[in-house]
Amino acid sequence: MKSKVYFSKTITPEKVLELYKTLGKELTGNVAVKVHSGEVGNQNFLRPDFWKPVVDYVGGTVVECNTAYDGERNTTKKHLKTLKTHGWNDYFKVDLLDAEGPDLELDIPEGKQIKKNYVGKNLKNYDSLLVLSHFKGHPMGGYGGALKQLSIGIASSRGKAYIHGAGVPEEIWSADHDSFLRSMADAASSVVKYFKGNAVYINVMKNMSVDCDCCAVAEDPCMEDIGVLISLDPVAIDQACIDLVYAATDDKGQAHLLERIESRHGVYTIEAASELGFGSREYELVTID
Repeated sequence: MKSKVYFSKTITPEKVLELYKTLGKELTGNVAVKVHSGEVGNQNFLRPDFWKPVVDYVGGTVVECNTAYDGERNTTKKHLKTLKTHGWNDYFKVDLLDAEGPDLELDIPEGKQIKKNYVGKNLKNYDSLLVLSHFKGHPMGGYGGALKQLSIGIASSRGKAYIHGAGVPEEIWSADHDSFLRSMADAASSVVKYFKGNAVYINVMKNMSVDCDCCAVAEDPCMEDIGVLISLDPVAIDQACIDLVYAATDDKGQAHLLERIESRHGVYTIEAASELGFGSREYELVTID
């Protein structure tokens, strides 16, 4: 059976909540809401007021993890300051999952590249997961969506280096590229398994730059906004976003974004995730006005 992905061209906080209700999945217990807090200086990340209706509806806690590269989010002290500066604390309860160690270690016996994933230890305090992703390009992964949020996003600072280095943290920036992409798929699978289906994924195709929200100096968006997508399947929702980019043949910025995705072999993360069996590249796109 094909996975369902609901889609609307309307990009508003209210539409995000409407799509969540349409999906019909109730996230119960303590809900972790994974966002991208935005690197200081980045102009493209989605602000907390955009996400407020859906986060309030599920009664969730916004969660993040420290980065593994220099910037304003690579230590707990700096990241907490950035979260406050960007207004997340004004709207929500906020939990920096790896604010202090030790990490929570997730086994990946079926992993094709890595057999362990190191995530922020506070993840154990949550029963379900809402993944809020800003779909855009990425300097290394080619694109950023649900799979990146599940893997790099929920990994601790150490875990991020472990994934980037394909199991060798010391090779964070020098590991074989496809091995890094496989590691992302492996890591994502461990988080999906951890929550046992108690997860929902929302991708917003807005402010689509070739650069990630982790870039302090990022290019301005190159494509027109496309819409909002929601699914229970992180593989299907990322594949649907890629397909929508390819379908936007009249958009003058399409070639620039596709060059970023293709030159980094971005679709390989989706392919590797599909092979692991925690999602499908086959989907039914259900359009909501």
